[in-house]
Amino acid sequence: MMSLFGKAQEPVTPTESIYDISINSIDGNKIDLGVYKGKKILFVNVASECGFTGQYKGLEELYETYEDNLMIIGIPCNQFGGQEPGNAEEIQSFCQKNYGVQFLITEKVDVKGSNQHPLYRWLTEKSVNGLKNSSVKWNFQKYLVDEQGRLIDYYMSTTKPLSTKITKNLTL
Repeated sequence: MMSLFGKAQEPVTPTESIYDISINSIDGNKIDLGVYKGKKILFVNVASECGFTGQYKGLEELYETYEDNLMIIGIPCNQFGGQEPGNAEEIQSFCQKNYGVQFLITEKVDVKGSNQHPLYRWLTEKSVNGLKNSSVKWNFQKYLVDEQGRLIDYYMSTTKPLSTKITKNLTL
C-alpha cells in the first residue's frame, strides 16, 4: 500500500470492527452496520448548503448503479461553514425532494473534534482502522470500506462520486 507521499504504508490489524459501531438513521432508528457485511460501504459527510451539495445526484447514481454490491451512507454534519443547519426532518425532505436520495442518511454528527462520532474516529485513525490516518477537511469527503469491513481509502470533497478513483474499487 502506498501513501500519498509514495512511501510504503503497511496495514496493521484494526483494533475494532466497523460493524460494532453504533449510529442512528436520520429518523432515529439504530443502524446495524453488520447487515452490510459482504457489501462495500461508502461513507460521506453531507451538507445541504455546500458548494458540493450537487454531489447528492452523483451519489444517488452511484448507489443505483452498484446497489447490489455497495451501500452509501450519507452522514449530515454542520461543522464546515454551518452548511447543514437543518433538523432531521428538513434534511430528509431536502434529500428526497431535490435528489431522490434512496441511500441511507444518518443522524447529524460531528466528524472531527472533541465530540467526534466513533464512526469517524474509526475512519480517521490508523490505530483503529488498521490502514491510515486522515482528517476530514470539508463536506462530501468520502471513505470507502470493503466487504469485510476494512478501510480501502478516502477521497477528498473534490472527488466526484462517479470518479474512476472510486468506481475502480467497486468492480473488483
